[in-house]
Amino acid sequence: MKQNSMLAMVLAGGRGSRLKDLTNKVAKPAVSFGGKYRIIDFPLSNCANSGIDIVGVLTQYESVLLNSYAAAGRNWGLDSKDSGVFILPPREKADGNLDVYRGTADAISQNIDFIDSYNPEYLLILSGDHIYKMNYSKMLAFHREHKADATIAVIGVPKKEASRFGIMATDEEGRIVEFQEKPKVPKSNLASMGIYIFNWKLLRKMLLSDMKNNESHHDFGKDIIPTLLNDGKLLYAYKFKGYWKDVGTIDSLWEANMDLLDDTNELDLGDPSWKIYTEDATERPQYIGADAEVKNSYITQGCRVEGKVESSVLFTGTSVASKAVVKDTVLMPGSAVEEGAKVTRALVANGVRIGKGAVVGNAKSEEILLVANDVEGVK
Repeated sequence: MKQNSMLAMVLAGGRGSRLKDLTNKVAKPAVSFGGKYRIIDFPLSNCANSGIDIVGVLTQYESVLLNSYAAAGRNWGLDSKDSGVFILPPREKADGNLDVYRGTADAISQNIDFIDSYNPEYLLILSGDHIYKMNYSKMLAFHREHKADATIAVIGVPKKEASRFGIMATDEEGRIVEFQEKPKVPKSNLASMGIYIFNWKLLRKMLLSDMKNNESHHDFGKDIIPTLLNDGKLLYAYKFKGYWKDVGTIDSLWEANMDLLDDTNELDLGDPSWKIYTEDATERPQYIGADAEVKNSYITQGCRVEGKVESSVLFTGTSVASKAVVKDTVLMPGSAVEEGAKVTRALVANGVRIGKGAVVGNAKSEEILLVANDVEGVK
């Protein structure tokens, strides 16, 4: 890699416990989304579209599927002699156990040698579990223009949700003057998107110091960014305009899928100018039966619909039998709704079967029902 270039590191080791049974056996970034995609397709596609050739994916929790999936850099055109997606799990200790990542900063610290081998001037750090489309090269241009030491992508969020995020206070020019990590009383609504650009030499020096600090959380939000501010470094907020969703809960994952049904949705997965790449599915075209009813729904290849589907998202290989009704629901890959069953306001996990005549979900429920196990039909 040439000097003055940027290398990307994707933090993809989180457990995603708020997604409950969906992440019992797979890492959160490997969870399915939008009919045929996985969550990690978004940051990797953004890298490919932004001209970033080398991407390190830092994995940890239930990473077998994620490792095999992301290692196939060809899915995103990152498989030439000058490009690649590299899987970076925690290192093995002398006793044979893995030295687990202690925090987001520690995940980068453990891979300093990998980063140094490409001699980048800038390091792009990404969360691997958000749904969005973003041109990182424009963010880098902003970083260079302001001669920043670090740039953090931010987005305005409702004040009532601000306490869930790292919150930025800025001056009139966009320079960050204060950073609050998940504050109880937020001073602004500019939330960190978990997207950072650092000058690598400066960050490298800080990480080496942080590794030796036994009182540190080894975390960007709790340690690295506050230290940069205390040291008087130039930190700027890059304001993102567009679709961005933190899909960390069942409700938010359901909502992000439902957003695809809106013709004016800014995510627009069909946009040819900014494609979201994924693994090619070897499935037949979708089949819509002669007596089927489909209204305002997202039907992916390999689906078979013979019942009624309304305001729902059907992933690859799902089926809805005759006289079945699926409304306001996400059916994840390989799930099946059998004859006469009714599913409302739910998210049905991969491969789950809703038995004949079963009734699942409630249109008046405030929370989305996760159906993670087979539901017996009416006998």
